[in-house]
Amino acid sequence: MKILIADDDISSRYLLETTLRKLGHEVTAAKSGAEAWSRFRQEEVPVLISDWMMPDMDGLELCRRVRAENRPKYTYFMLLTAVEGKEGYLAGMDAGADDFITKPFDIDQLSARIRVAERILRLQTEVKQLAGLLPICSYCKKVRNDKNYWQQVEEFVGQRTDAKFTHSFCPECYDKAIQQLDQQLAAEP
Repeated sequence: MKILIADDDISSRYLLETTLRKLGHEVTAAKSGAEAWSRFRQEEVPVLISDWMMPDMDGLELCRRVRAENRPKYTYFMLLTAVEGKEGYLAGMDAGADDFITKPFDIDQLSARIRVAERILRLQTEVKQLAGLLPICSYCKKVRNDKNYWQQVEEFVGQRTDAKFTHSFCPECYDKAIQQLDQQLAAEP
């Protein structure tokens, strides 16, 4: 899995990067919150692990910015911290963090938490795919809504979006309609 890490401490960053690579992940390392933010804006980042305390942009601010982006694909955000206690935990959750890893980190615990992140991201993808399915009648093209009521596609979409519909014929249907009309006229005495 692709993981972006942000830590201003070179030895912590190197240890985290090396550990994640040994666990089989593709890792990009940033020396600061600002650098991580720049990289995040340039590419898709499934998991971001950030140190909480950094000089230019701390992990909480980075997390707030990531959450404010509101991308279609979710980024699982982990804070790497020496900050302990309920207040620190609540501050991280308020900023949008999904998980915390205490410094110095335990390799087995880090591995387990990455597996949780993978599971959550996979489940989210599955839910989005299922939510995107639209039951439609093969014959009349009506759509079934959440209340098991069948309605015209235009009505269904119109209730959920600002879309407005105009009706026309595609060239293929136009040709069929003309052929049917010609046949009806030819059959009349």
